Amino acid sequence: MRPPDPVVFLVDVDNTLLDNDRILQDVRDHVAEVCGPEARDRYWEIVMRLFDELGYRDYLGALQIYRVANPHDARLFQLARFVIDYPFADRLYPGALDALQTISQWAPTAALTDGDVVFQPRKVERSGVWRTVDGKVLIYIHKEDELDDIARRFPAEHYVLVDDKLRILTAIKKTWGSRVTTVFPRTGSYAHDPEVLAKYPAADVTVESIGELASWSLDKILKKALT
Repeated sequence: MRPPDPVVFLVDVDNTLLDNDRILQDVRDHVAEVCGPEARDRYWEIVMRLFDELGYRDYLGALQIYRVANPHDARLFQLARFVIDYPFADRLYPGALDALQTISQWAPTAALTDGDVVFQPRKVERSGVWRTVDGKVLIYIHKEDELDDIARRFPAEHYVLVDDKLRILTAIKKTWGSRVTTVFPRTGSYAHDPEVLAKYPAADVTVESIGELASWSLDKILKKALT
């Protein structure tokens, strides 16, 4: 194992770098446009059931299940193309890639996200995130349960974790303690849910968006966490 870096950044993708809420709505709207509102509602029921079972939204898996009940509906291939060829780069938050580039100059930086083995890596690649972090991408089913693997792949004395979900930040802080600085960008539906905000403790650092970090420094982040 190589020696640990002094600091490694781990940056979430969905609703941290990308407006995933907008992507969800676009998928729902496209299903309704192509197949009608009834098909949209049925398809989304499957998406949410898989989300409860898997912990991530499996759009393509949901299409496969929907197809079993509709084996002759050729419109499903159009839906699949829409999902696979979605213009993810258009859904980056302002300054997201600039912030990633800036962070990468301070310390090794990896994208850390949950998802399936087809759609999620395609999202990371087509959005430009994969290239910006030089292929340092980790995709898990539940990343908060994979800290040993993360530390093995990116050993560090200290981690800075950027994620829009206080649940994730809290879980990883509980395990890593002072070994991690948590950064909470207030973007996406989870970051503005009053129940979520009341349920979990505040992160070490809160910013209004990932793009804000492009004007910060590593020292500022680490010092802010101590105040």
